[in-house]
Amino acid sequence: MKKITIKADTTLKYLQLWNGIFNLTDMEIQVLSVLIDQADSLDDICNASLKKTAAIVLKIDDYRTLNNYVKRLKDKGAINLKNKIYKLNTLLNPKLNEVYITIQHD
Repeated sequence: MKKITIKADTTLKYLQLWNGIFNLTDMEIQVLSVLIDQADSLDDICNASLKKTAAIVLKIDDYRTLNNYVKRLKDKGAINLKNKIYKLNTLLNPKLNEVYITIQHD
């Protein structure tokens, strides 16, 4: 078994590591990074208050524009919608200390 240690010292870098799986655009990664960094809890990652804050950080005039990114993030599996609440995909939680991946090659 091979072991690789990768240092990702920002949320943005952490998300970029996973991009091979989720295939997010640069802007989708930036939006998700800001939402994560501004969230008090990763259990409600896309509420209106967070979107307003993210829009300010990202210099987007109308925070409702972020709804387009939220939909794409959901469609790509980066966030999940359950009971009208968006939650971050567990793999993308930058607070996890370790993630184990098994790669099978047939």
